[in-house]
Amino acid sequence: MKSDREIELLRVAGNIVYRTHQYLKPFIKEGITTKELDRLAEDFIRKQNATPSFKGYDGFPGSICTSINNQVVHGIPGKTKLKNGDIISIDIGACFKGYHGDSAWTYAVGEISDDKKYLMEHTEKALFEGLKQIKPGNRIGDIGHAIENYAKQHHLGVVEELVGHGVGTSVHEDPEVPNYGLPHTGPKLRKGMVIAVEPMLNLGSKEIYVLDDEWTIETADGSPSAHFEHTVVVTEDGYQILTGE
Repeated sequence: MKSDREIELLRVAGNIVYRTHQYLKPFIKEGITTKELDRLAEDFIRKQNATPSFKGYDGFPGSICTSINNQVVHGIPGKTKLKNGDIISIDIGACFKGYHGDSAWTYAVGEISDDKKYLMEHTEKALFEGLKQIKPGNRIGDIGHAIENYAKQHHLGVVEELVGHGVGTSVHEDPEVPNYGLPHTGPKLRKGMVIAVEPMLNLGSKEIYVLDDEWTIETADGSPSAHFEHTVVVTEDGYQILTGE
């Protein structure tokens, strides 16, 4: 449970993450490298008197994660140029006065295929299906079950090895928030809890593997993957998004 003071700092951190996403949007087009996006994001975050949460986290070299097409998460920014028809998941964390915000969003580069549009639309909707379950007295399993149920109805693969999490003075805290599960199981949600909910759904199978860089995770069958994440606080009767407007 976070105090009112802590929630206020988490709200500021979350808003910085939201504004960093908005700032990057116009730059997400054909020809830009993921390293250039990384530099833009880091500069913007630092101008808000915050620091990039992911830079140096367990040795991660980038300020943001940039995962293209069949990359699920943890793509390292580099020389890769975005191409028309790509989708890119950008995961951003910002630390303000010791408190973190964390949000990922998937973006289209130019004109994308109907398959990729379908994947993005329903991964984003799966996030909000999960969020609907958040209120005091419900359990973590209710969130995962709602996401999994929605994903399966739309024939999308649910990545199971990667999960949402608590957020606070560390970017990853307890409890874990899986994107699958059984209703009425897991830790109970209580007012003042702050968690990141983040479905990662694949257009094909749920299977994934880690590249030799020990960070980048890709789909085993090469199908595209999308990732949508918000950090939220549990309120008296529901939740509030901290990484939104």
